[in-house]
Amino acid sequence: MRTYLVVLDDTEESEIALRFAARRAAKTGGAVEILVAIPRQDFVAWGGVQATIEQEALENAGALVARATEMLGAELGQNPSVNVRHGDAVTLIREALEANPEIGALVLGAARTGSPGPLVAHFAGAESGSLACPVMIVPGSLSREALDRLS
Repeated sequence: MRTYLVVLDDTEESEIALRFAARRAAKTGGAVEILVAIPRQDFVAWGGVQATIEQEALENAGALVARATEMLGAELGQNPSVNVRHGDAVTLIREALEANPEIGALVLGAARTGSPGPLVAHFAGAESGSLACPVMIVPGSLSREALDRLS
């Protein structure tokens, strides 16, 4: 089964990438795997402050996943596989690709204007030829109708 890997954060372009991946998975009999990367916090001398920062990051990730699961339930009729992990997003993506040979595409959303975003810049750049699957970059400027038509 083809699995589409989507990196979810609180940006509009990641929601567009998720919708695209969900629609493609529904049409191809595939699945969606969501990766939420929580950056590691620099050490804070006061442990309580660091624990609060980490708890807020986990709560934010939980809210993102809940919204995504609701949307995917409507699009796919199934729940995605969800991984919430601490660490650098690029490293976590590479680990996810290595761990799951069923991943058929990495789906990223490009920002509507300006720089496409750090993940798009990284995975569409010099290292793009070394990936085990294609990278699908969904333009952030696509309307819902255009996204539906393309997916």
